[in-house]
Amino acid sequence: MTRYSYPAIVPRQSEKYTVFAFCARAADVLDFARIDRIGRREDGSLKGFQRPQVAAHINEIRDYLQHQDAVLPNSIVVAFTDGVQVQSKGQTAKITIDAPNGPVGFVVDGQQRLSALAGLPDKAFEVFVSAIVCHDEEELRKQFILINNTRPLPKPLIYELLPTVNGLPHRLSSRSTAAALVERLNFDESSSLRGQIKQHTNPTGVLQDTVMQKLVMVSLSDGALRELMPLEDGAERCFLLLSNYFHAVQNVFPEAWAGHKPRTSRLVHGAGIMSMGYVMEHLHSTLGAFETAEFEPALRGLRPVTAWTDGVWMFDEENRRPWNGLQFVPRDYMELSQYLLRALKRAAATPKARAAGRSA
Repeated sequence: MTRYSYPAIVPRQSEKYTVFAFCARAADVLDFARIDRIGRREDGSLKGFQRPQVAAHINEIRDYLQHQDAVLPNSIVVAFTDGVQVQSKGQTAKITIDAPNGPVGFVVDGQQRLSALAGLPDKAFEVFVSAIVCHDEEELRKQFILINNTRPLPKPLIYELLPTVNGLPHRLSSRSTAAALVERLNFDESSSLRGQIKQHTNPTGVLQDTVMQKLVMVSLSDGALRELMPLEDGAERCFLLLSNYFHAVQNVFPEAWAGHKPRTSRLVHGAGIMSMGYVMEHLHSTLGAFETAEFEPALRGLRPVTAWTDGVWMFDEENRRPWNGLQFVPRDYMELSQYLLRALKRAAATPKARAAGRSA
């Protein structure tokens, strides 16, 4: 069957969007709506928006639904961009869904419940369906974010979707620029961090995307990226600065970067990434460093005082911390940042460094 018709109710809500609700067999919903899981195309662009399935949760729902007296009052939320006709008569309507070539709707909420229903031998079980007609895919993603943001949806998934959507509340849109930069750092072929940032669409990455986004947001608020972003090619220069800098970091500390995870090296840990972000700010503002080669000399001066993978951080005579004792909390990464900045300033104050500066 490729055409489905249902009586529906149409609540008085937004004048901009068509919203309606109806009952349908689970088998029908599985035919006319799909769960569009988030992923990446070959060119690195984002596709889909749903989080991966949670097998244990789905099995729990399915076990419950197999009971004879099971009920499911929670609705499945489906969005349509086409393929649906709504013939309204006041607050009731006749809904016609045409799906001759496969699903035309997208599950915005209730993917776990629908996945559980898909595994039942009897798919005649009826569910409530709440639906919205969106103008395009961007609007569909926007509704997905707004509907799910009040629920315990993984924040990294929300943040990864942000660059693809406009018109969000300020508390979400303010993070969009940072998320877009981190996305490019992770998927652009020219990036020194390509494939190294852990995201929903790149689960094998090592660097936490939320940490990288925080580093970018700090710089956009009061740092180098704030000065670069308003320029005509600001987004490009911001990307190049970050990519060049972390290229230098990897060149100078290869034994603490390559093959490591946060538990084996504090350099790729949130505390190390944030502290090295402040080092980037210092070198860019004091030396004008932008290219990889311009960062490396100063970074090499930090090698004797760092303890990324073993040893002790000698913050001062009375404050010594084991290499893995630093956590991703403001107190720790700010203390590490100040320690590294003091080391840079001491190195720059030596006669040899001053002479090198005069000859440059």
